[in-house]
Amino acid sequence: MLTGLRLVDGHCHSTLAAGLDATAFALAVSEADAPPPPGVSLLDGPVGLAIRRWCAPLLDLPAGAPLDDYLTRRAELGTEDVTRRLLSAAGLSHLLIDTGLDSPDLASPADVARAADAEFREVVRLERVAERLVDGGGVTPSNFASAYIAALAEATTGAVATKSVMAYRNGLHIDPARPAPTEIQTAAHRWLARPGPARLDDPVLLRFVLWCGIDRGLPVQIHTGFGDRDLHLAAADPAHLQPFLAAAEPSGVPIVLLHCYPYHRQAGWLAQVFPHVYVDVGLTVAQVGARADAVIGEFCELAPFGKLLFSTDGYALPELHLVGAAQFRHSFGRLLTAWVADGAIMPVDADSVAELVGAGNARRLYGLSSIW
Repeated sequence: MLTGLRLVDGHCHSTLAAGLDATAFALAVSEADAPPPPGVSLLDGPVGLAIRRWCAPLLDLPAGAPLDDYLTRRAELGTEDVTRRLLSAAGLSHLLIDTGLDSPDLASPADVARAADAEFREVVRLERVAERLVDGGGVTPSNFASAYIAALAEATTGAVATKSVMAYRNGLHIDPARPAPTEIQTAAHRWLARPGPARLDDPVLLRFVLWCGIDRGLPVQIHTGFGDRDLHLAAADPAHLQPFLAAAEPSGVPIVLLHCYPYHRQAGWLAQVFPHVYVDVGLTVAQVGARADAVIGEFCELAPFGKLLFSTDGYALPELHLVGAAQFRHSFGRLLTAWVADGAIMPVDADSVAELVGAGNARRLYGLSSIW
């Protein structure tokens, strides 16, 4: 049902340009930032099983090959060859890449897209625009707001979306109102006076840049649900955004709730009741592995099919892009096939839903070409 469909990866990141040792590989695959205790492997779980299932055959190994064999073969082939093999097999037409990560270890978005035989489109991280602006110097509390608006306009030239990571910086339980100019200036004074590299975590300024994203008119992607360890998970429940979503509704600007798990049912309800809210399954599918059938089914409980989007949220390792795509095709296909067998959906409708969620919704929302 989804076998021949070129998917649109609606949110992802670049891959590493160089290889990793076994410990670093396991950390990069997971959301952890510290090795587990002796006798425990971060790869001994759903995502590790999925890598052995979907990626091993592309490295000339049998499906389910032991992890040691996989990592040995990966090192033999080299990062460039592995990246090309895995990304090209993902069957992607477009990669919408968040360019807010500045690590020199990452390959360029253009190189990642080339390896995937796909087109690259940029997603601009709102907070990073502010941080780069301040790091560049010449910004004062009185001119911060105008300087940021100008910088964001420049940064989003040619972009298809913006993104907020305020879930990491302050949580999603925010005052929904636009901050007043005096609030912004006072907050900018506080923030600019802090020593060290700029990291935008002031709640007033986080609201300000989020509203600036709305004003740009591009779809706004918002991280919700699980992620790295420095996230306060309870504060990342998308239900906290309900007042803001209501305040932003008159703008008509689409808001895409990323990841969502384990709050994906709340996200589905928000997508149902707010006309401008969408839900993206990225990150979740790869991490839950073989349980993706059940989890995708839960995404589908309330969210209209025209509001549900595929992405991988692949980062650092091409395995995450490939697993996200392969597991989605497999699990969503199984789910739709079961519905057809049960009479819950007609075959022609199942084909339509597969195309919408896998590619059509993203092409419509982000204004992408449909030549694939």
